[in-house]
Amino acid sequence: MQLGSIGQISRVVSDIAEAEAWYRDVLGLPHLYTFGTISFFDCGGTRLFLTEPAANSTPGDSIIYFQVDDINTAHAELSGKGVSFHGAPQMIHRHENGVEEWMAFFDDLDGKMLAIMSQVGPK
Repeated sequence: MQLGSIGQISRVVSDIAEAEAWYRDVLGLPHLYTFGTISFFDCGGTRLFLTEPAANSTPGDSIIYFQVDDINTAHAELSGKGVSFHGAPQMIHRHENGVEEWMAFFDDLDGKMLAIMSQVGPK
């Protein structure tokens, strides 16, 4: 198992509508889609995921999502190396074409959240 490229980075913003306009209109990032208080952009193949703050986050907090080929294998191997996950891998989203997004979350040594992610083709 090897961590792949960074597939997604999340960023907590104070106002999703203002942030969406700024990242799209000022920075010129291609907007992918918005669901309520979350918005996604393409950064040369890496997704930027913007969200408003949850109870335990502040604007500027980020999560790095590493791509892996097989999320269950990566989860097992990292767990075997002492990584403590917040739970088992779970499907986060199913795209219209049937591709599923799977993720599992864990903390780094400083308690900052990281994740592994994998796409599974339609069955």
